[in-house]
Amino acid sequence: MADRYGADVLANNPHNSRKPRSTERAVELGMVVEDPQSGFVGAVVGVEGSRVELEDRRGRRRVFPLGPGFLFEGKPVILTPLRRSAPAGAQRTKSGSVKVADARAKVALASRIYVEGRHDAELVEQVWGDDLRVEGVVVEYLGGVDDLAGIVESFRPAPGRRLGVLVDHLVAGSKEARIAETVRRGPGGEHTLVVGHPYVDIWQGVKPERVGLKAWPSVPRGVEWKHGICDALGWPHRDQADIARAWQRIRASVRDWTDLEPALIGRVEELIDFVTQPA
Repeated sequence: MADRYGADVLANNPHNSRKPRSTERAVELGMVVEDPQSGFVGAVVGVEGSRVELEDRRGRRRVFPLGPGFLFEGKPVILTPLRRSAPAGAQRTKSGSVKVADARAKVALASRIYVEGRHDAELVEQVWGDDLRVEGVVVEYLGGVDDLAGIVESFRPAPGRRLGVLVDHLVAGSKEARIAETVRRGPGGEHTLVVGHPYVDIWQGVKPERVGLKAWPSVPRGVEWKHGICDALGWPHRDQADIARAWQRIRASVRDWTDLEPALIGRVEELIDFVTQPA
């Protein structure tokens, strides 16, 4: 699994006199950059004027001036203002992009994005739905990551027919990471991108403050995760109908992309970029 916090910046040959030159890179919400001077690494969670706000994996935030001096994927970059600049008075979608007035849904691309389950698909649609329709991207769900290899084989990814996959709990050493690596090395792997967030379930992709928590509680082993969360919140969880109602309460608390964790935002944006690239 690729490290979303970038390559080792010290891995370059120190005896090589040809230093890499900085390139301009439009700052985008969710992209992960490093300020090598301070060592702070974080995802972009906000841009205001000539400043960019980063949030690291521990939830700490810092503001830096846009411009040179950053590393992106281990390479020096000059961060320039948001690519999705909006004219005065322009409306934005829930994902933060500029809303296209009177836009009709584009004919669906051959490429697809797959997510693990229905809840994942509903949240992606809620926040990125406008963008997906403009781009002609269809989102489907796997029903479980165990089915991924078979789906990739049936889909037959190829140039112009790309497959992007969002996986829950994609962390080093996990079952999900092993399946993702198998797909990457298998047929069609070069036209398939499997990315993931570190959360046990998509519910954790919603900032806990939205449901009145300081942090999502730790659920003991042996307890079904969603049931444990509902129990901690004092919500009913006797059956699947209760779980469904709990998810609707969580999803209803999401107003736009700012209510989601950066680790989720960046991965969805990455998949949309991947499947919409020209053949």
